[in-house]
Amino acid sequence: VLDVPAWVNVVALTPERRVVVVRQYRFGTGSITIEIPGGVIDLGEEPEAAAPRELLEETGHSAARWTALGPVEPNPAFQNNLCHHFLAEEARLTHALELDPGEDIVVDTLDLAELVAAVRDGRIRHSLVVSALSRVLDLRVHTL
Repeated sequence: VLDVPAWVNVVALTPERRVVVVRQYRFGTGSITIEIPGGVIDLGEEPEAAAPRELLEETGHSAARWTALGPVEPNPAFQNNLCHHFLAEEARLTHALELDPGEDIVVDTLDLAELVAAVRDGRIRHSLVVSALSRVLDLRVHTL
């Protein structure tokens, strides 16, 4: 079992209803991914404090309204942590990025149709990102 700190990730919507995304190289897949902002919850920090901090650090955005979307277990087969999903509404660019050493992030926004299309065609397939987005948007490829 891996003893892993908890994480947060954030579905951030601008006033124009665009989703704030980050593009970054992931060594595991050897590719640049499209993801939502997120990261590790610091020791002693609450998820509700970590989410706005991560959004601000990775994207420079602050949000007016926050909603907890609930946690998921990233991989309960061998990890003991949770990833807490949040919705941030009325997100606006307010600060410069404050990236951790080794982070190389490009910030972008996608309109809702572009975002859903990226999930459906596989350009966005990080499971924790898809999980968070599914709590906000209908991502179904096929209807039942």
